[in-house]
Amino acid sequence: MGIRIRNIGSYVPEKILTNDDLSKFLDTNDEWIYTRTGIRQRHIAAPEEQVSDMGCSAAKKVLEEAGVSPSELGAILLSSTSPECLFPASACLVQEKLGAKNAFSFDIQAACSGMVFSLENARCILKGNPSMRYILVVASEKMSAIVDWENRDTCVLFGDGAAAVLLENDFQETPDALFPAHLGVDGAYFESLLLPGGGSRLPLTTALLDERQQFLHMDGKLIFKLAVAGMTEYSNIALERAGLSPEKIDWFVPHQANVRIVDATAERLAIPSEQVFRNVENYGNTCAATIGIALADMRARDLLKPGQLLLLAAVGAGLSKGAMLVRW
Repeated sequence: MGIRIRNIGSYVPEKILTNDDLSKFLDTNDEWIYTRTGIRQRHIAAPEEQVSDMGCSAAKKVLEEAGVSPSELGAILLSSTSPECLFPASACLVQEKLGAKNAFSFDIQAACSGMVFSLENARCILKGNPSMRYILVVASEKMSAIVDWENRDTCVLFGDGAAAVLLENDFQETPDALFPAHLGVDGAYFESLLLPGGGSRLPLTTALLDERQQFLHMDGKLIFKLAVAGMTEYSNIALERAGLSPEKIDWFVPHQANVRIVDATAERLAIPSEQVFRNVENYGNTCAATIGIALADMRARDLLKPGQLLLLAAVGAGLSKGAMLVRW
């Protein structure tokens, strides 16, 4: 028995916000944004479009293509940096909207590392429950609702979108598609990237709203350094544990936060540029959804071939870090 990726898909909102659009209300321009981030545009959800709606759209596409009924799902794991509320879990809304009546569902909060953390949790659940056939991993973000649109240092970076991965306990003698991930956090950097207001530590008040504490705060320079160092370190550990070297990797699929972070990490890992997938130009940073959207893009472009070895890596708020090898 082995765990395989049965299907993968994504969803992004219809509205596109370009760098030129941002220049109409911010002191910025396309050249300033692109040279620093590699981003040209991002998708923005409609006011009524929620995290669960986008996640459900990606999930429905994946299930329909695979010919799997929602009732066959054993679990739904949802990762989001921008959940619809503190509780209950947004995964419960996806479960209800899908009609996945037999699936237990919960959220995983690992910010931009959410997809890697979720895949590892799903892998462990399937290993521990051999009678369970399917788990749906969803990552969905409405970052447009939590960024400060008056702060050009942060709002230009993020976009909205969702991805879904259907994992299957394949009752055949096939090797696992997912290698055990290497995960970790470093809480010393808790304050470097966070949404300060709205939780039990800082309940929202008029004063906090006036201070714009309801929006994302980030130490960009520090996060840049930590992201490159963290993805490099954790990728090397994941490779070492699998007894593999970077030369064995067919594709490096990192968290799509900033093209400079992606390229600096690939350079440290000595992975050739042509084997590094980048799509941040078209989507911006969709946080937990970036790796899933990237994989869906690669599949749509026919870049993924059976037997290829992929290295996934991410760093996010927390400071969460994760890397995982995947055999396509």
